[in-house]
Amino acid sequence: MKGRPEILFLCVHNAGRSQMAAGFARSLGGDRVVIHSAGTAPGEHLNPAVVEVMREKGIDITGQKPQVLTEAMGLNSDVIITMGCGDTCPVYPGKRYLDWELIDPAGKSIDEVRPIRDDIEQRVSALLDELLTAPN
Repeated sequence: MKGRPEILFLCVHNAGRSQMAAGFARSLGGDRVVIHSAGTAPGEHLNPAVVEVMREKGIDITGQKPQVLTEAMGLNSDVIITMGCGDTCPVYPGKRYLDWELIDPAGKSIDEVRPIRDDIEQRVSALLDELLTAPN
């Protein structure tokens, strides 16, 4: 792995799960990691409940926008985390993939989104611990 690990968080709409994961990764990893977040069919805006539950953790993701996956994101990433995109997620040979089975927060209340957020926070923290302590 090169200097700073690059992580791609990938889901369908890039409006909830992948945005929360990217928010935690940016907050916890700082400039030690490069973070990409994208969707295979991006929505128009972030899920408001997701924005709110992240704000409760002191992480402001209001400046983020759902974006479409680019070839460069996939090719440059060391680890690709998929979240419910199934067969619509492209495969880049030679990349490490992790599939995180997470409930889609779309249409859920803030109380229902909090446990999803907390699960993502734990997974991102463990991933960063692994990537940032591994010998290069």
